[in-house]
Amino acid sequence: MPYEKVGNNEPVCIADEVPFEIPESWEWVRLGSISTVITKGTTPRGGNVTYLKSGIGFLRAENVTGMDYLDTNKMNYINEETHTGYLKRSILFENDILITIAGTLGRTALVRKKDLPLNANQAVAIVRVLKISEFNLLYLIYAINSPLIQKRVTKQKKITAIPNLTLEIISNCCVPIPPIKEQHRIVAKIDKILSYIKEYNDKEERLNTLNIDFPDKLKKSILQQAVQGKLVPQNLADEPASILLERIREEKKKLIAEGKIKKDKHESVIFRRDNSHYEIMDGVERCIDDEIPFEIPSSWEWVRLGSIGETAIGLTYKPNDKTDKENGTAVLRSNNIQNDKMNYDNLVYVSCNVPKRAIINKGEILICARNGSRALVGKAAIVNAEGMAFGAFMAKYTSMLSGTLNPYIMTFIESPVFRNQLDGVKTVTINQVTQDMLKLQLIPLPPLAEQYRIVKKLEEVLSTIKSIQV
Repeated sequence: MPYEKVGNNEPVCIADEVPFEIPESWEWVRLGSISTVITKGTTPRGGNVTYLKSGIGFLRAENVTGMDYLDTNKMNYINEETHTGYLKRSILFENDILITIAGTLGRTALVRKKDLPLNANQAVAIVRVLKISEFNLLYLIYAINSPLIQKRVTKQKKITAIPNLTLEIISNCCVPIPPIKEQHRIVAKIDKILSYIKEYNDKEERLNTLNIDFPDKLKKSILQQAVQGKLVPQNLADEPASILLERIREEKKKLIAEGKIKKDKHESVIFRRDNSHYEIMDGVERCIDDEIPFEIPSSWEWVRLGSIGETAIGLTYKPNDKTDKENGTAVLRSNNIQNDKMNYDNLVYVSCNVPKRAIINKGEILICARNGSRALVGKAAIVNAEGMAFGAFMAKYTSMLSGTLNPYIMTFIESPVFRNQLDGVKTVTINQVTQDMLKLQLIPLPPLAEQYRIVKKLEEVLSTIKSIQV
């Protein structure tokens, strides 16, 4: 049974104060009996207005992060006069043990020479050991952090608006003390184990990050394969993309003649010659090999998005144009595009005249054209409802041939190829995609039959990816 003798009083059994048995060569001691000082910090006069951006470091409980670690990254500062004047009592010294006594209770840290000069506030207790040569301070910290001692100390907390530990509780804390050489051996063993734990934690964090990112990275990789002609096999019986392009050009001529679309002022024609890619635009021929990001199958063609479809910008409306569902037209905005799909919750309705260009129909592609976050610019989805308006920060794209190409074009917009081209364009004042930027996007165009196979295969594969649980 452990006994304690205080002064000239009779020894008293303290078995109810010690949480476990210790070896015969060890002793139970109270922190107060091996310390010259057990005190707490002080709050400077003036509160927060006293704090500076630089100067003498002033610790709060949040800077004492546990075990022997002191986090000085988010620290307040005071001036030299305050440090050596009003706060003189709480100046910290090398090898001081710190314990949080307000807020999160019982966290510890060790003051090292490299951290000085420092001071501390009233939420931090300061324990200054009497004979440092007789103790391994890291051992004392590890002992204080042991679950049984932490439990015993913190259950004595004083219940106030903010739970706290008194200096008396800290001083009376019983710690098991082994011989000094055994203290060193214990610390060495714990340090070795902690290094393994840290290594394990680091690997677990990397694994968790990989698991979280894996579905998205896999999806991007598959989309990249899809637009490079590597997702499904080519079929020699497919009508080549060059014939498809001829049909699209004929369709454009017809629509222009009927006045349904305007003639493109910068019509692009891309072709191959001598194993290089050339483009004729505005009557000028130039080699564009440096713009071509990768090789494509011989049955595919490189084209500009504007050559195979039409773009339009959205509706600008005023706050007083807003109305209810019964009296207005629904307006699609960027928050209606979620995970590459349309979401029709939280729609805005307007009563103003909606120009024809700002109407988007089923099967057309809605694109976020402007946003404060560059990462959100370019997110898109195929609209699956008829006759809705779309906002000024949005754009629409629809392919020729009654939108037949739209599902594959949506695949391209989701792919890293589109994102990389978009990120390569620098905008001056705001993150945005202009109509000209959309029209000039290079897209690898497969034969129509292969487009259908690509889209079908992607639906199967991406559905499997969504089901992956990590």
